[in-house]
Amino acid sequence: MTSPSTRTLDVERHAGRPPMLNVENGHDPARWAEQNSEALRMAVAEHGAVLVRGLGLRDPAEVAEVYRLLVPGGLMPDREAFAARQPYLDGVYSSLKWPANQPMCMHHELSYALEFPGLMLFACLQAPTTGGVTGVADARAVLDALPAELVQRFENEGWLLARSYNEDIGATYEEAFGVADRAAVEEYCRAHAIEFEWQPDGELRTRQRRPAIVRHPVTGERCWFNQVAFLNEWTIAPEVREYLVDVYGPDGLPFNTRFGNGEPIGEDIVALLNDVYERHTLRTPWETGDLMLVDNVRMAHSREAYEGPREVLVGMAEPRNVFDLVTKDGAR
Repeated sequence: MTSPSTRTLDVERHAGRPPMLNVENGHDPARWAEQNSEALRMAVAEHGAVLVRGLGLRDPAEVAEVYRLLVPGGLMPDREAFAARQPYLDGVYSSLKWPANQPMCMHHELSYALEFPGLMLFACLQAPTTGGVTGVADARAVLDALPAELVQRFENEGWLLARSYNEDIGATYEEAFGVADRAAVEEYCRAHAIEFEWQPDGELRTRQRRPAIVRHPVTGERCWFNQVAFLNEWTIAPEVREYLVDVYGPDGLPFNTRFGNGEPIGEDIVALLNDVYERHTLRTPWETGDLMLVDNVRMAHSREAYEGPREVLVGMAEPRNVFDLVTKDGAR
């Protein structure tokens, strides 16, 4: 008889869709997670992401318990988010507060942070009427599909995230860093390899240079790992970008990305990146009660525009230092 710790799960693969595991209705979610934790984690290691359907998750407390059973090491606090999240309990958060009519294109969660989650957990408590898919894309395949000369430049220089914190849009620095005192903010920035500058009006601007390509911590495979496209000005809806530039100026955007040497990234490059992501996107609409685990290095993820209420709870686990995974010394 196969014990729960050694059993394998029957994960289905269909073209254009993320790997899926169908669970018979009637299971107690926490008991199922306890019995299948190791097998599910093995499936994620094999496939990069697994969508579990039929588990029937119902409320934040149940989600927190399932997350606890799946990641005994515990969940990470949310730091350096570019938009606010609602905290629930035990490291469980709402998805980012982002306009429903604007998509969040492919990215690796907190790939601009010194410490980022190696594993993402998503639980759908309310599926939207239409849209709202959390798509995934294999970062190895995305890297292979990009022009060699572009990859080489990003590998040599890395990428740069510039942020401007204000009270009007995006996360404030108090929300992002979890501290309000200026000295504590400066201490956080120094400890996390973030350059900072206070403006005369009290606004904080930061710059952080990170590798764009890393090696997977387990397999050693090279992965395209960043948020170059998502946090770039050319991914913002044109009318929103024009408004932000008019109000804050070109150097005062809430966030923007550049090449590692500080040079702007052109609209054509951002369009190319998003096109490659789209060609590698796997998507399946959420159903209420779904659970999805995503290897945050191997797989990028996105959130499509949607209509109707949508409630997806997020957990982040298995912290990694991004510079431990650099592909070469020059990537820093």
